[in-house]
Amino acid sequence: MNKFLKEFKDRGFFYQCTNEEDLSNLLDNKKIKAYIGFDCTAESLHVGSLLQIMCLRLLQKYGHRPIVLLGGGTTRIGDPSGKDKTRKILNENEIEKNIINIQNILKKFLDNNNPDIKPIFVNNYTWLKNLNYISFLRDIGKHFTINKMLTFDSVKTRLDREQSLSYMEFNYMILQAYDFLELNKKEDCVLQIGGSDQWGNIVNGVDLIKRYSNKQCFGLTTPLITLATGAKMGKTESGAIWLDKKFLSAYDYWQFWRNTDDRDVIKFLNFFTELESNEIKDIKNKNINDLKILLANKTTEMLHGKRAAEESEKTAKEVFSENSSGSSLPSVVISSKDLEKKISIVDLVILSQLESSKSEIRRLIKSNAIKIDNSIINDDKLIIDNKYFNNNYLKLSVGKKRHIKIEIN
Repeated sequence: MNKFLKEFKDRGFFYQCTNEEDLSNLLDNKKIKAYIGFDCTAESLHVGSLLQIMCLRLLQKYGHRPIVLLGGGTTRIGDPSGKDKTRKILNENEIEKNIINIQNILKKFLDNNNPDIKPIFVNNYTWLKNLNYISFLRDIGKHFTINKMLTFDSVKTRLDREQSLSYMEFNYMILQAYDFLELNKKEDCVLQIGGSDQWGNIVNGVDLIKRYSNKQCFGLTTPLITLATGAKMGKTESGAIWLDKKFLSAYDYWQFWRNTDDRDVIKFLNFFTELESNEIKDIKNKNINDLKILLANKTTEMLHGKRAAEESEKTAKEVFSENSSGSSLPSVVISSKDLEKKISIVDLVILSQLESSKSEIRRLIKSNAIKIDNSIINDDKLIIDNKYFNNNYLKLSVGKKRHIKIEIN
């Protein structure tokens, strides 16, 4: 088996491939270009996109050149895959802003210096914006049948649930197939990689290229990741785990990985670090907390740099030290005027954004789960005033794993 595909499988990346034997032979004989597409519906990607980013890094590791497609055109329509309703359509300025920010995030993960493997960034709006509808239907639309399109999960699921699917969304799969055709023509791209929910769209592209130009191309998909708890990767109780430090600090990113469920640690070391698979096998029976710290350090270093990872680990140790105030923690600033209004402990927790439900906060207080500077708070009517602030800040803890510094402005 080709070395790229072998590691792809060893790490658990593999889900489906359109023609694995032919793709393996091709990869053995030449360096290729392969693409992954990212919609630009938000200003940042979150860890739900991280497996695809690791695929781009793996391509570069084996000398292949990744193409990153930023869906400036298709974002204007919306991918129905995995969605139970039409998503909000952004305006052009929002989409362009998102494209620039997402591209900057991806550059942090990829080798941008080696000209042989340097990522090619493309925006599908450049070829979709000027499409002639009649010509498109005649030249491209004739290769698609409604019968087949209705069988794809992205469509079938919505229809089975009797949820509306707009004609605009229905066309998404044709446009994604057309993207693959354009990249094949312009860049000699022969492989598309995506999540397993993209399988139908990817197969459409492979088939379209075969019908349109009689060239063989390939599709490769990764499994959709769910946590051991059953939750979707990338989301937590407190919100999405963003890859942009503007939305999530390096420390909070480190803590997300440090708090990984025991059952997910080895899988995530394979997915989200570049430790060799054999090395992971050798260390899998080590202390689970040491492995979690290793995971947190490796993932944080990849995104935010080695120094940020080291500082995050140091801060975490400081937070869990009973004689520490957690001065290096991410902070929330409150106005001195808020204190003058006799702010309660419940309101303070809400201002910290660690919890949003007053009833849940009261329940946590009753169970001794809320602390100020490591001291348990057991009165849900407690008024917070200046005496709780040392050098204008205090450490607020909710449970064992959520901590924040509250500063007075």
